[in-house]
Amino acid sequence: MFDDFVRTVVKLGVASLLLGTALAYFGITPEKLLRELGFTPEQAMDLVRRGIDWAMPNLSLGALVIVPVWLVVYLFRPPRPRARLD
Repeated sequence: MFDDFVRTVVKLGVASLLLGTALAYFGITPEKLLRELGFTPEQAMDLVRRGIDWAMPNLSLGALVIVPVWLVVYLFRPPRPRARLD
C-alpha cells in the first residue's frame, strides 16, 4: 500500500514538472494565471491561510475521535495469517 502511495506521488511530481516546463515555454507564469482568475498572489495566499485556519481545528477535533476508535478496532481485530517465505 505504501509503495502505491509513493508511486502515485512520484507520478504526480513528474506530471507537474512536465506541465510546468511546457507552460513556462509558452510564457505562462503563476502570476499571469492568478491575474486571469482575478486574484493577486497576496489574495491567493490569504485564501490558503484562511483555509488552513479553518481546517486545522476541525481536523484536530475529528482526529480526537477517529484515532482512538481506529486504535481500538486495530488492536481487537483477529490476526491475519502470515505469508510463508518457502
